[in-house]
Formats: sequence, C-alpha cells, structure tokens
Amino acid sequence: MSIEPGKLLQKINNPDDIKKLDPIQLEQLAVELRDYILDVVSQNGGHLGASLGVIELTIALHYVYNTPSDRLIWDVGHQAYPHKILTGRRDRFPSNRKKDGLSGFPKRSESEYDTFGVGHSSTSISAGIGMSVGSAIQKTNKKVVAVIGDGALTGGMAFEALNNGGFLQNDLLVILNDNRMGIDPNTGALNEYLTKVTTSQTFNKLRDDIWQKLGKLNNLGEHLRIFASKLEDGVKAVLTPGMLFESFGFKYYGPIDGHDLPKLIETLNDMKKIKGPKFLHILTTKGKGYAPAEDDQLKFHGPTPFEKSSGIFPKKTPAPISYTDAFGKAVVEIASVDPSIVGITAAMPSGTGLKYLAAEFPDRFFDVGIAEQHAVTFAAGLACEGLTPITAIYSTFLQRGYDQVVHDCCIQKLPVVLCMDRGGLVGSDGPTHNGVFDIAYLRTLPNMVIMSPKDEQELRDMLYTATRYKKGPIAMRYPRGNGIGVELRPEFTEMEIGKGEILKKGTDVAFLALGNMVQSAEEAARILSEQHISAEIVNMRFVKPLDEELLRDIFKRFSKIVTLEDHQAQGGFGSAVAEFALKERYKGDIEIIGIIDQFIEHGTPAECHQMAEIDPASIVKRTIQLIEIPVHH
Repeated sequence: MSIEPGKLLQKINNPDDIKKLDPIQLEQLAVELRDYILDVVSQNGGHLGASLGVIELTIALHYVYNTPSDRLIWDVGHQAYPHKILTGRRDRFPSNRKKDGLSGFPKRSESEYDTFGVGHSSTSISAGIGMSVGSAIQKTNKKVVAVIGDGALTGGMAFEALNNGGFLQNDLLVILNDNRMGIDPNTGALNEYLTKVTTSQTFNKLRDDIWQKLGKLNNLGEHLRIFASKLEDGVKAVLTPGMLFESFGFKYYGPIDGHDLPKLIETLNDMKKIKGPKFLHILTTKGKGYAPAEDDQLKFHGPTPFEKSSGIFPKKTPAPISYTDAFGKAVVEIASVDPSIVGITAAMPSGTGLKYLAAEFPDRFFDVGIAEQHAVTFAAGLACEGLTPITAIYSTFLQRGYDQVVHDCCIQKLPVVLCMDRGGLVGSDGPTHNGVFDIAYLRTLPNMVIMSPKDEQELRDMLYTATRYKKGPIAMRYPRGNGIGVELRPEFTEMEIGKGEILKKGTDVAFLALGNMVQSAEEAARILSEQHISAEIVNMRFVKPLDEELLRDIFKRFSKIVTLEDHQAQGGFGSAVAEFALKERYKGDIEIIGIIDQFIEHGTPAECHQMAEIDPASIVKRTIQLIEIPVHH
C-alpha cells in the first residue's frame, strides 16, 4: 500500500520551498508532516515519539536558517524524520530503516543536509563547537545549531562541550529540546532542575519583568517584600537552570513553547543576531499530536507497526522469550536470594531488562542517566564494598566506558558483572548500534573473563555464574531479539569458567561456534551433511579463558577448523583461537568466519548476516572451499 503525503508537503522538495510559505501554510505543513510520519511509521515501525515532538522546531529551523550551508546537528538522531522528509527525502521515507533504504539516523553520506552522523547520544554540542571554530578559522560565517534532548544532556560529554564552548565563545546556538523524557523517564539532579523550571508558569515574566526590580527590593516597600517572600521558592527553582548554563559562558533564553511555530520563528530570528554561545530552552511533548503516543511515550518511542486510527498493536504470534527479558527476569530471581546483587543501567531500564529489578527491588536498582563512564566506575565502587553490581549496558554503549573497564575494574580485579545486550548485529538500527567490537576491546585486558550463551537457558546459567565469580570483572555478551525457545529451568547451574562443550560429533571439519552462531553452525552442518561432509559442532561458550584442553583435542582430531562469531573477524574469538593454535604449533587450516571489515548497514537481521557474510549459506561456501584446500604438513 503506497503512502501519499499531503498536497502541501508534496511541493516541499528542499528547505527553499519552506521559505516561500506564509505563516498559515507553515501551520498546515506541520499537520501534513505529522500525518505523513504517522502513516509511514505505523506501517513500518521506527522512532515515532521523538520525531512527532520536533515537527514545529524542524520547520522553524529550516525556515530561518540557510541549510545546508548553515549547520544543523541533531543529537542521537531519533528525532530526525521530519528533517529528512523536508530535505529532499520525502519520497524515499517509506524505505526508512530497510535494506538499501534511508538510515534511521542522520548520516553524512546520505545527504548534505545531514551535517553530522549520530546514533549515540550527547555528541551534538561537541560537533557544533568544532564546526563553529572551523567556520571562524575559514571565515565562512556559517551559523551552527545543535539540538540536544534533555535525556542526552545527562551525558557527561555534553557538559565537557558546554565547558569548552563557553570558554571559546564562538558563535553557536544550542537548543535544549526538553520533553522530560528520553527513552525511559530521565533521572538525575539535572532533570530535577529542568522539571522545576518547566513547571513554573511564571518563568518568563519573572525573568523579563520582575527580576530587575527584585534586585532593588530595599527601596520598594513592605508590599514588595511580602511579594518576594511568596515567590522565593519559585525564584530559586526558576533561576537555577539558567544560571547553570550561563555559568558555562552561554547566554540562556527560555523556556518557550516548542510547538508554537510563530514564536519559534521569531525567537530563532532573534538568536541569529546574537553573537557568541547561546542556549535556547524549548518545551515539547514527545509524541505531540498523536494521542496514543502522548499517553504512552515509552511504547511509542520506537514502535513496531501499529494501527494508526487506534494506536493498537496487532497481536503477536507467540514467540520465545527475548534475551533481554530472560536476563532481566533472571536478575530478579538471583537478587531475591542474594542480597548483594544490585543493578545498574545508563538510561536504559527497559532496553536492558533491568526494569524488572527496578519494580521488585527499587532500592537495589540504579539508573545513572546517559553516563556509561560513571556507570562502570560506580559499579567498581559498589564492588569495593562487597556488593555484586550487575552492570547492563548495550555493547556499543559500553565502548564509551572502556577506560573505566581497564583502569577501575581490571587493574583492581574488582568483581563487576558486565552484561552487554545487543552483542552482534542488531538489524534496522544499523552501524551505530551493531555491537561487533566488544570481544576485541575486552579480550586483551588482563583479569577479564568473556562469555557468550548459545540460548536463553545458558544465558541464565552464565549470569548466575558471573554473580558467583569474585576474582575480577566478568563480561557476558548476548544478542538482540528472541531466544530459540528452549525450556527454561527454574533453578540455576554454576558453570565451570572457560569450559566449552561438544554438541555434535563429526569427522571432516570442526565448527567452533560462539553464542548465537551455534544455531548458524547447526544449520550449515545440516546443509553440508547433504553433501556428505560431516561437521563437528562445538559450543565454545568462553572467549577468555579459552577451553585449551578442548582445543587441543580438536587440533589432534581435525585438520580443518572453522570459527564462527557474530563479531568483527579482526581481533575477535577466531583470532583468539588462531593465536592459541599458533602457540600450539597447530599444522592444520583455520577459517575465521566473522563480520567482514566494514560497517554493516541496516536491514533485517537475516539481511545483515548476509551482508556480513556470516549467514549459513556463507558458512557452507567457505567451509567447502576450506575442505578443498590440501593439507601440507
């Protein structure tokens, strides 16, 4: 079913077309843009709530600024759909997040209007400062605007940038899109301050009309003293956020209604005339204009297809439990009998499954905001006091806390449990979210243990094992999506660290598989058996330490070995096996099957595995080629 944009939106091929519209037409454009995004996302899924919340802001920005010459940077990128549609990608928007279609995030190679590629949070201000300094050095006089959400502003990198930007004093506008909601509700002291200021109805009146008078209070009589006394709490709440940003050297303005299009245009025109670093605070509603998304902002942050008229999601065919839910529920079960267990996440209680611990044991759950560096060291501090911190962070997001893993966990041998959801290719979110580097960046670290389960039951046992391992940090990586449907035992079994298992005996080739690649190995072995090739299947379980006893047995019995991993081929599990084989003077052939040396674009999980050349068909092809190579001793 084709989706037709509204008649006015059909005429908008680039931002120059927006500038030709009168104020009434701009309001109509907002209506049609909201409808078009709803039509497409209700059919295809995608990031809905954040995009609906910035419709008016996006129109105003492209109306006022001369994009793409003026630089517009979107933080995270969840909210970039209206920007993409208004910058020449309207007709391609139905291909969003599909193979060979538009990326779900701003992407420099996709359009000149996407000035900076994003996907991880809190980068926009840093990039904007770089662009503003670049413009100043080259005397191009470009305006630079960075839009950052209140969730992303909890990231420490944003404050590092504010500190530097205020010092440099280059021309930059930072817009805080304050919707009081990231993916999950925001946490932290900064959020409390923003909530106070946004709920104060008297902010602009106080700042613009009264504050100067309050400074001369001693000369104004008793009635103003009484008036000031009544306003004291409000004044404190109102001024603190503005003073916070002004202390960094930014001129602070707002907050203003982020859905008032004429006011936004007027304010942005004023901002263009003010030199130096500026901070504009706007208030928006995530999911604005679509009642179901306003009522349930979490469900409609990144929904699967739904019925637009009702906001109802179709009933799903019963499926195995997701790895995320299997993890989250196992944490609660373990915590119920082990009082040392605490859970930590960086703004992702739902995405990591720790929402279950938050509900059951709220005093033992900590959401630290988008602050992975702090999360890891916070966990290390908890471990110092005898607690068992389960630190659940997406594989790609843990990249941000790497130094803390090295310096604060590994060197000190602290028993921090690192649980890396989204280990491997993730599908439609694409290269910014593919967790394909974690083995490489962790396995070189002394005192680190790394493991990966083949199914949801093994995940439960690995998590239990991790909580009982006290010799140092231990990491478990597991994929996005549903498990394979194995029966879950109510009890847990502690596993021996560094021990794999042979799942199926064979004679011609040995498949050494890690994690979810065990299923791919089984499928490839089935296809090869039809060609009279017998493959042994080994579930290695551990990357570090490797099961050296098992590997020596494999080396003796096989001259052809294939390693399989949902991870970059360089530096990963296969590389670890090859290094050990070299040490053992293994004379046979080893084929390392991992993700090819490029960033894998978005698509369905199956399409991504094909692009990465780790799908069963690729495994079969490369195994046959390996077997045909004569062995030289």
